[in-house]
Amino acid sequence: MSGQKSVTPSAESLAEAVKAAKPRGLPPLEKWNPPFSGDIDMQIRRDGTWFYEGTPIARPGLVRLFASILWREGEDYFLVTPVEKVGITVEDAPFIAVDFEVEGQGQDQRLRFVTNVEDSAVAGADHPIRVARDDETGEPAPYILIRRNLEALIDRKSFYRMVEIGEHHEGWFGLWSDGSFFGMIPSEDLPQEP
Repeated sequence: MSGQKSVTPSAESLAEAVKAAKPRGLPPLEKWNPPFSGDIDMQIRRDGTWFYEGTPIARPGLVRLFASILWREGEDYFLVTPVEKVGITVEDAPFIAVDFEVEGQGQDQRLRFVTNVEDSAVAGADHPIRVARDDETGEPAPYILIRRNLEALIDRKSFYRMVEIGEHHEGWFGLWSDGSFFGMIPSEDLPQEP
């Protein structure tokens, strides 16, 4: 790249670029195709805390702004503006589902999840729930797809609430939402009541 001066992107330059684009709602990231500008020292920890240069980002509005420009390609995460695309590190899922509301019952039930960055999604065919298991401990880790192939880790209290309303269906223990059944654990793996 001889003759070109490389400018290191920063959290401030990203925020300014998004504000300058003045998007309503979620920015149209799929229409923006800026060149890759490199990685920045930004990380989303497993507990949903965003860090910039080792310091937690304390302003919720700024976290929501960055969350609105988050993009995933394969296993890599980027913040995308009309003029920059920078890589960031995500320990697990970029969002945390911190609560959910239940509407209806049984197969007519709908579960609306809310994230730590104020996104919401109704679990269903477009927003599936999946449960991964730790290979060593067997500990379940439930996720819901929120948007643009970005998932939220469902927090422990919400997962326990999901288990309370779960039921058995075709060999699985799980739950219904928006006409879809999401198996969380094979029925045969559950402890039998005495």
